Amino acid sequence: MIRLILFVFFLFQVLTSFSQQDTSMLNAENELENLLLSLRKAENNQEKNQRNLLFKEKLSATLDSDKAMLYPFKRLTTVGIINSPDNLVRIFNWNVEQDDFSQKYFCFILRYDERKKEYKKIELEVFNDVMAIKPMEVLDSKSWYGGLYYQIIPFEKGNRDMYVLLGWDGSNSTSNMKIIDALYFSGNQVKLGSPVFKVGNQTFKRIFYEYSKKSTMSLRYDEKYDRILMDHLSPESPGLAGFYAYYVPDMSYDAFELKSGKWILKEDVIAINGKSAERIEILTPDDEGNLKKVKMKNKWIDPSDSESPTGGNGHSAALPEGQVKNDQKSKKAKTPRVKKSKDKRDPSNQYPYSDLKKMKKKRKKW
Repeated sequence: MIRLILFVFFLFQVLTSFSQQDTSMLNAENELENLLLSLRKAENNQEKNQRNLLFKEKLSATLDSDKAMLYPFKRLTTVGIINSPDNLVRIFNWNVEQDDFSQKYFCFILRYDERKKEYKKIELEVFNDVMAIKPMEVLDSKSWYGGLYYQIIPFEKGNRDMYVLLGWDGSNSTSNMKIIDALYFSGNQVKLGSPVFKVGNQTFKRIFYEYSKKSTMSLRYDEKYDRILMDHLSPESPGLAGFYAYYVPDMSYDAFELKSGKWILKEDVIAINGKSAERIEILTPDDEGNLKKVKMKNKWIDPSDSESPTGGNGHSAALPEGQVKNDQKSKKAKTPRVKKSKDKRDPSNQYPYSDLKKMKKKRKKW
C-alpha cells in the first residue's frame, strides 16, 4: 500500500513538472505571437528594427529550453520553421522587409548533439561589411549572406553528416534568388558551404539562381528519385543573356543527383511526381518573403514543341535514370554525340550554367 502511494505521488510530480513546462512554452509562444504581430504592423524602419529586436531576444531566450526542439510553435505563422528528417536540426528563420523593399534576415539553428546528449543554439548573423552578392567561400555563423530556408535534406560526405539547404532571397527590386547550400557542424561551430555541387568539370560550394521577380522558380527535393529538382532558367530573349532580372523558367528541368557524397548536375530531366497525382504542392516565398504552398500541374511540357510556351527552344529532355531500361524502343534510338565547349567565366559572380549554349538535339521517338 505504501509503495502504491509513493508511486502515485511520484507520477503526480512528473505530470505536474511536464504540465508546468508545457505551460511555460505556451506562455512564451503567446508572448512571441504578440511581439510578431506588433512587428508585422510596424510602419517604418525604426519601428520595425525596434520591435524585431524585442521579438528576437524573446525567441532566443525561448529556444534555450530543451522543449524548443519539439514544441510546434504553430502561432508563429510568419516565421519559417523547418526540421531535418533525422530530427537533429531545427531552423527558425524570418525576414523584415524595409521601407525600400529590401530584406533583413534572421536565423537561429537548434542542433542536438547525439554524442554529448545536449542541445546547441546558434544564431546566424548577416555579415555587414563588404561581401559578394553571391559568396562562394565557406562561411560561419558570423558571416551569413541572409535568406529564408524552406527545406533541409540530410546526406553523408565520407564520415561527416551534412545537410543541403534550399532557400530564397528577395535579391533586389527586379530579381529574386533561389539558393542551394551545404550545412555541417565542426565542433560547436556551424559551417555553410562545401565543395559538393558538381557542374560539368567545376565544383561549387553553393549554387545561386537569380531570376525575374515577375516569375516563380521551382526548386525542391524530389524524394522519389533522391534528387534536387529545379526549373531551368533562360533569358526571355537571346539579347538579354547575362541580365538575370530577365531570366525565367523555360519549361524544362535540371536536377542535382547525389553520388558518392557529391551532388552532380543532370541537365534536361523529366520531372515526374507520380502518375496518380494531377497536381502537386511546392513551398515558395510570396512577394513579402513569407512561405506559402502553391499548387501546380503535375505535367511535363516538352520545351522543344513549337506549341509550348517557350516556342521550341531546343532544350531537350532525357528520361530519369532507371526508366530507359523499361522502354525497349529507347534501346534502338541513338542520339548524336555533341562536343560542348568549356565555360571559362568566373563562377564567383555568374549563374553557374544557365548561360551555357544549348545544342539542339534530334528528339528521340519513344
